[in-house]
Amino acid sequence: MKKIFYSFALLALVTFAHAQVERGNLLIKNGTVLTVTKGTFENTDVLVKDGKITQIGKNIAAPAGVKVIDATGQFVMPGIIDAHSHAGLDAINEATSPVTAEVFTGDVLNPFQVTLYRALGGGVTTIHAMHGSANAIGGQCETIKLRYGVKDGDGLRMEGAPRTIKFALGENPTRVHGGGSSIVPRTRMGVEFVIRESFSKAKEYMEAWDKYNKAKTQKGFRGTPPAYNLRLETLAEILKGNIIIHCHSYRADEINMLLNVCKDFGVKRLVFQHVNEGFKVAPELAKFGAMASVFADWWAYKFEVYYSTAYNAAILTRNGVVTSINSDDAELMRHLYHEAAKTQKYGNLSDDEALALITLNPAKQLGIDARVGSLEVGKEADIAIFNSHPLSSYTIPMITVVDGVVRFDREKDADDVRIYVDPTQAVDIATIQGGEQEDHCMDGAEDAFGKLFGLN
Repeated sequence: MKKIFYSFALLALVTFAHAQVERGNLLIKNGTVLTVTKGTFENTDVLVKDGKITQIGKNIAAPAGVKVIDATGQFVMPGIIDAHSHAGLDAINEATSPVTAEVFTGDVLNPFQVTLYRALGGGVTTIHAMHGSANAIGGQCETIKLRYGVKDGDGLRMEGAPRTIKFALGENPTRVHGGGSSIVPRTRMGVEFVIRESFSKAKEYMEAWDKYNKAKTQKGFRGTPPAYNLRLETLAEILKGNIIIHCHSYRADEINMLLNVCKDFGVKRLVFQHVNEGFKVAPELAKFGAMASVFADWWAYKFEVYYSTAYNAAILTRNGVVTSINSDDAELMRHLYHEAAKTQKYGNLSDDEALALITLNPAKQLGIDARVGSLEVGKEADIAIFNSHPLSSYTIPMITVVDGVVRFDREKDADDVRIYVDPTQAVDIATIQGGEQEDHCMDGAEDAFGKLFGLN
């Protein structure tokens, strides 16, 4: 009876937690609707009920009490998704060990960070709040929706989004650990060793638990379970296919190395981040099924990323690699639509292909494409409205909708939407010195000690 009671109590708690997410009803009228997957429709309406798109078509009548947005002359597209961000976090690296798979950014989300509101002002509705890249195997990450104004970090979580984790190759882990602490990894060879050794330990850990679980079903069994280890438990979930690797990378040789490591251990869910030399190994990435989240035209900001090309995204796309463009930067995140537009100058991608780089494709990389990333009936109503085509140099985001709720309105929002604090409240000096989260993966070309906690 107690078990039944606890089950109902747990179900009630889960239901209550989900109920706290505000989901709205609205009708967007007479816009040019860019679905990304099913074409473009002029003078078309989008009806949203309980946070989901229920109808797309012309002359939809507004149900009683439903908010109506007149999008005449404007463009309606899926909310932008950033597959590589550190917004909503105050610190991004647990840089004390080459492997920190046990830590989790989702436990320390900051819903009051004004960066989240500014991202909404750029049409962004979902971001991947990532651990940094100081470690060969870093912490777990969290996919969040930009429900700016919720009372706690739980309100930001995208419920049911697949688990993800941050890996890193190259200079960041070798500098922080080899250069900063004189421990493995000091070289790219060392990074490979750390990953292989970690996977091997996780495999042994799984086998030990499998043996125990099988043995305890036998009559008379009196054995004890293996010691629980959260780090190995997390790594085991990667081997089982339950956690998606998102790996910081630049050079083609190290990208190919991780492909081989993952093949050896049967790991199939793999997304490379930055991937500046991805164009050199595009066929190999496509054959493996690995995805790529890239910059549009950033390179040469440190030695290992000296070489790249603005055609990178187009070459990867043409080779069949699911490709996205990310920000890794609070400022760049506000105009990812401009970054997508660059792929038409460099690579001549179509409008839908370019828009997919910041909508559907990052959704695929995060495992949430059945829910968001395109405008389709049944999908969640994460929507951005622009005053002209979103790939135009002159476009301006006007309204951003998350779960059918208007979270940004350029014309109606107050000029200052920052969260006000009590002027008499004591403020931690570290908060003043640290400011907003502005770390990004280009940082760290300097010495290891000075950048130990600033890498990502």
